[in-house]
Amino acid sequence: MKREFEDDEPAKLAVPVNNRDHIQGPREARLTLVEYGDYECPACGEAYPMVKTVQSALGNRLRFVFRNFPLTNVHPHAEHAAEAAEAADAARRFWEMHDVLFENQDALDDEDIAQLAMELGLDAREIIAEVETGAHRDRIIQDFRSGVRSGVGGTPTFFINGIRHDGPWDAETLVSELTAKS
Repeated sequence: MKREFEDDEPAKLAVPVNNRDHIQGPREARLTLVEYGDYECPACGEAYPMVKTVQSALGNRLRFVFRNFPLTNVHPHAEHAAEAAEAADAARRFWEMHDVLFENQDALDDEDIAQLAMELGLDAREIIAEVETGAHRDRIIQDFRSGVRSGVGGTPTFFINGIRHDGPWDAETLVSELTAKS
């Protein structure tokens, strides 16, 4: 049975990269890799070191953007982890918290998050208070909705220069795709 309309166009980033995004690398870089991710997602945990390899390979030619896409129906700690990363952003420590959350995926309950915050030199009580009150929930919902509008159905989902990357996301493939689309 033929569908009434077929869309062969690749999915595009519905919300362009902007100043509210978490960005590593030069804001004006010609190559952009956007990840919609979930801190408790095992596949995102596997992608984490690959993204680091891509960043290392491309250096200042790449800007990397992370957007929250917590899959709370399967990952019970994902939303609180995202809240903790956003809370750390107030102290300009988003990327440090981002990294430590991915490096400790098996320990993401609130006590673990407080311990990770203390290890980063953050005020653990303040971080947990913001997590528990959902102080950054609107930001996370905005990221999530932008992902849905962009065709994100799971994590990790990558966009290369605004186009959803539906292929493998190993470092070699991502570097190849990024440089081919520059």
